[in-house]
Amino acid sequence: MKKDQDKGTVKNVDEYLKALPQDVRATLENLRNIIKTTAPLAEEVISYQIPTYRYHGALVHFMAHKNYCSFFVVNKSILETFKDELKDYESTGTTIHFTVKNPLPRDLVEKIVKERIRQNELNMAHN
Repeated sequence: MKKDQDKGTVKNVDEYLKALPQDVRATLENLRNIIKTTAPLAEEVISYQIPTYRYHGALVHFMAHKNYCSFFVVNKSILETFKDELKDYESTGTTIHFTVKNPLPRDLVEKIVKERIRQNELNMAHN
């Protein structure tokens, strides 16, 4: 890892991913690609030292931990809306936990991101 990564000051998502073990990096690169394909207008940034996607406000975030990864969906209603599809994953607050061996399915991530886009656009219309 580069010196600045040790301090937790990564500048972009490529740098964030580069510091991860290969299997975790591959899993999160796949998640990143799904997000970017589903939300092409979303801005990709590092916020709170983790990969973040913004579209009319926070859309989704992801993060690697030692033994699992997290997908932050920002709005608690997402966990309720997709509870049946999320039954094989642990979730808390606005976060879905998954592993390299049990990653989130592409179609589920696409549905979640599309719903978050819809929610943020609706919020914009009411403000």
